[in-house]
Amino acid sequence: MGDCRSRRRVVLAVAAALLLPSAAPVHAATEEAAVAPIQLLVDGLVEIMKAGPATPFQQRYATLAPIIDQTFDLTAILQESVGSFWAPLPPQQQAMLTEAFRRYTVSSYVNSFDDFNGQRFEISPETRTVGSEQVVETKVIPKKGDRHELDYVMRQSSAGWRVVDVLADGSISRVAVQRSDFRRLLSRGGAQALAESLRTKSADLSDGSG
Repeated sequence: MGDCRSRRRVVLAVAAALLLPSAAPVHAATEEAAVAPIQLLVDGLVEIMKAGPATPFQQRYATLAPIIDQTFDLTAILQESVGSFWAPLPPQQQAMLTEAFRRYTVSSYVNSFDDFNGQRFEISPETRTVGSEQVVETKVIPKKGDRHELDYVMRQSSAGWRVVDVLADGSISRVAVQRSDFRRLLSRGGAQALAESLRTKSADLSDGSG
């Protein structure tokens, strides 16, 4: 009986040893795939920061917009933000909101990253797994002063890993912050009210050039 148990332990140990080497590369590949879009985003942000306010807003917007398209799942973020209001909307209203939200998102980033003063970005090569999502941790480190943490929640889609939320200082969800505002506007004035609000914010962020 003891021999049987010993043999079984040996078999299980061998099986575990055979499985372990394959698990690490799979996880490493997932981390690399989830981090890659954030590296693309950071490179784009540095580019527009170095261009600075001397470069017209629309030129910086044109540089960053395709990068946002490649790194964010804007439709998923918008749907999460508006919740149950989304499904009943006619396709043309969904399209209207998607376009207004895209312009607002890109304008927000162009406005926030508008000057370069020696800042640097650090991207952690190791992700944090939360359910089926991966969290990529980044830090914005100024030449002087406090650093800021921006964590990107990544979800795999048919187009690859895409951002579905941004956590400021590691915990403040952008989706959660905008959710109450978006839903309040939808409940009061429907898709048109939300679209108009997003367009107004975009124009303010771009000093009227958006």
